[in-house]
Amino acid sequence: MSAFWIAVLGSSALAFLVKFLGASVPESFLSHPRILRINNLIPVALLTALIAVNTFADKTKLTLDNRALGMAAALALLIAKAPFPVVVVGAALTSALAYRLL
Repeated sequence: MSAFWIAVLGSSALAFLVKFLGASVPESFLSHPRILRINNLIPVALLTALIAVNTFADKTKLTLDNRALGMAAALALLIAKAPFPVVVVGAALTSALAYRLL
């Protein structure tokens, strides 16, 4: 058996084990107020990390390019309390113009 298939089977077993352990956590633990607050913040933290990596990373190096300008425009529009569609379109237009001009 090749190392590739060992890795595939091992990661599949590990994923099943993690999912099984997560499903067997007692309800009394999950309904604790601290755990509920943490569970509400995890998606926000993961989305923020994903946005940061996709904005400031280019394969193996950090970059400051048109994506960062689009994020800056989105931040400025959010501070100005613009509606969400305006924020998205403004960030996309800023990023596209910066890409075209730079």
